[in-house]
Amino acid sequence: MNIKIAFVSLGCDKNLVDSEVMLGLCKQAGIEIVADESVADLIVVNTCCFIQDALEESIETIVEMGEYKKDGNCKGIIVAGCLGQRYQKEIFDEMPEVDAIVGTTAYEKIVEVAKRVYAGEKIKELTDIDMPMIAEDNSMLRMLSTAGHFAYLKIAEGCDNHCTYCVIPKLRGKYRSRSTESLVKEAEVLASQGVKELILVAQDTALYGSDIYGKSCLDKLLTALCKVEGIEWIRILYCYPEHITDETIAVMAKEDKVCKYLDMPVQSGCDSVLKRMGRKNTANIIEEKITKLRTAMPDITLRTTLITGFPEETEEEFNETLGFVERSRFDRLGVFTYSQEEGTPAAIMKNQIDEDVKKERKDLIMETQKFISASKCENAVGKRMKVLVEGRLPEDKVYCARSYKDAPDIDGLVFVSSDEELLTGDFAEVVITQASDYDLYGRVVE
Repeated sequence: MNIKIAFVSLGCDKNLVDSEVMLGLCKQAGIEIVADESVADLIVVNTCCFIQDALEESIETIVEMGEYKKDGNCKGIIVAGCLGQRYQKEIFDEMPEVDAIVGTTAYEKIVEVAKRVYAGEKIKELTDIDMPMIAEDNSMLRMLSTAGHFAYLKIAEGCDNHCTYCVIPKLRGKYRSRSTESLVKEAEVLASQGVKELILVAQDTALYGSDIYGKSCLDKLLTALCKVEGIEWIRILYCYPEHITDETIAVMAKEDKVCKYLDMPVQSGCDSVLKRMGRKNTANIIEEKITKLRTAMPDITLRTTLITGFPEETEEEFNETLGFVERSRFDRLGVFTYSQEEGTPAAIMKNQIDEDVKKERKDLIMETQKFISASKCENAVGKRMKVLVEGRLPEDKVYCARSYKDAPDIDGLVFVSSDEELLTGDFAEVVITQASDYDLYGRVVE
């Protein structure tokens, strides 16, 4: 049975890891992986529906891929991930182009599903969303879809935070950490494939180990990963501030391999909004944590995300968040307008905010952040930085790269001039010569 399969992965980097595992399982089973959907026998769409925009993108992509059943070789469309888990009945009822649904914890059965769909079956593969995480042997089979010099390492699945705006616990289950041993083993495999930067991801990385070791052990995981030969950078995303321990801060400050970078989603700077969100902190707690991080690591880059227009958010509450942004001076900051998600407590709260007000508030925060970011970028001029080369630009002898301050796809870039050829995935030492609002420009140090 010579099956050709194509993958489209949507949503977050945690979803991307699931897609890479499915790719690896298919490859091991002898299924041919193709990049061109028009020649594929089967197309897998790994979906996201965290917010309305993501849901719409997933539906549009499924419909688009469904056209290949009319005009291409495609015999089946497989919907994996959150959309299938959340709307399993509706998808089969309303999207006739879909032949199979694979739930958020069933993706390791992709080979069996693919063979059955290829044989003409229409199936639904769903398992308990609280089941243990991925089998260790399967995690080692990942087929990387990133550039090759960096990879995401998903250290836990699910979430116990139950924020009132979020549907993730219903789709991904309770928080389940992977063992430190399995993560170190996977990191060693990734390093052997040329990966130099590991990016740790989970719904809340700061809680790592609390379910299997009785307390947060992110510090111990970081220490173990730092011993993996070949890995030069370790970056931490999605770290809830209330769960960041002194031990984790100490390891971050001590270990050279751990990037002095932390993604710390706070969502609001107003206590009353945070309470309605179901968040377990206050603006004061967050600011104390920021102070502690910057005291231990004066050169740390802090990234956060905020939500504007949460139900009942008044102008006064919004201004509290705006003041928080001005005081905290995050290096990186993104803003989402609140998305009213079916099945969440926030969706039925009174006084839902108009979309134009949400956007106006988002724009005000981003305008404030623009000046903060520009100031911080300007402060980098004249300094030397180690950067990881991402590729060459059409302009002669100009390369794009990232410093420790920049996570891939979400942060800025360092544009580097060099008379000598730089290879993608190599590190280089540069001196910063110019800055814009979000990006830096420099030249290789001779």
